[in-house]
Amino acid sequence: MAAPPPLPVTRAANETGAATPDQQGAGGAAARRVVSALLFLAAVALPCLVVYRHRAVALGDVLVPPRLGASRDDDVDLDIDDAKLEEVLRGAAMANDTVILTTLNAAWSEPGSVLDVFLESFRTGESTRELLEHLIIVSLDTAAHARCRQVHRHCFALVAGGVDFSGQKNFMTDGYLKMMWSRINFLGQVLEKGFSFIFTDTDIVWFRNPLPHFYLDGDFQIACDHFTGDPDDLSNAPNGGFAYVRSNSETIEFYRFWYAAREKHPGLHDQDVLNSIKHDSFVAELGVKIKFLSTELFGGLCEPSRNMSRVCTMHANCCIGLSRKISDLNAMLRDWRRFMALPRDEKHSVSWTVPRNCR
Repeated sequence: MAAPPPLPVTRAANETGAATPDQQGAGGAAARRVVSALLFLAAVALPCLVVYRHRAVALGDVLVPPRLGASRDDDVDLDIDDAKLEEVLRGAAMANDTVILTTLNAAWSEPGSVLDVFLESFRTGESTRELLEHLIIVSLDTAAHARCRQVHRHCFALVAGGVDFSGQKNFMTDGYLKMMWSRINFLGQVLEKGFSFIFTDTDIVWFRNPLPHFYLDGDFQIACDHFTGDPDDLSNAPNGGFAYVRSNSETIEFYRFWYAAREKHPGLHDQDVLNSIKHDSFVAELGVKIKFLSTELFGGLCEPSRNMSRVCTMHANCCIGLSRKISDLNAMLRDWRRFMALPRDEKHSVSWTVPRNCR
């Protein structure tokens, strides 16, 4: 069979490959059309960019980062072992993927310190002992992690590069602020992994299971230093030491926004920044349902619960100084044991003997 004829070769112009004058004119016109199109696109895109930037400023003057965990030069670099964290979270999770989290450093973990009072409250409370199976102690230094492993089952070491969290961190010092913002960063990453959580400071004693007392329609529920009586009132004074947060797209974005907002509020801790952003239009647009928890159920030294027959937790807030906290936390436990030992018809006679050292 004869080979097929070769396909014709079309030259761009003449034998030398140079474009003809007609083709040169056509090419110039095409180039002008491309330039015109690029100028048009730039004219359209620039106003859009300005509008986007203006909207970002309007939504709190903070551009929300794509995910938590990304660090700036002045941030604390959290070294998180994702596989280990997943393992610990799954090992402690309730059936609905909820865990209880607390953070701990060496100063609060020593024998006779805050950790011992905290764990003892779970053992003496009503329906709280079994909650220890769902408690994860997140240690911020090696000494705290070693102590956790001696006294508790679920421990996770959160290493912060270049920062020593082992000592007592006095309120509003640089170390305190870094520790608080590291906590917000970490909690946001727990939400991103699909786990809801109850976060509790270690200077909180637990007397009853709080789960039945959370709101069914609340995504982010937080205790208060002062409670107005209305769980939806944004003028409530929240306290970041106790919160129940459901993992969903709204809370994940909320924690990203909260963490990013520290850039707009340098020198403030997470609680003060929360007081600012709770009014932000971006939070309203997110649709995250914020609820404030009554101090009757979730009290503290700022505003003690008035009902020992209902109280779930008591916080050693409004108190500066580790020894003062330990003293008043132990007094709370003694008050509770005295209340529980009395016959039902005499329980009304018991009231708190705190604050004492924390006055």
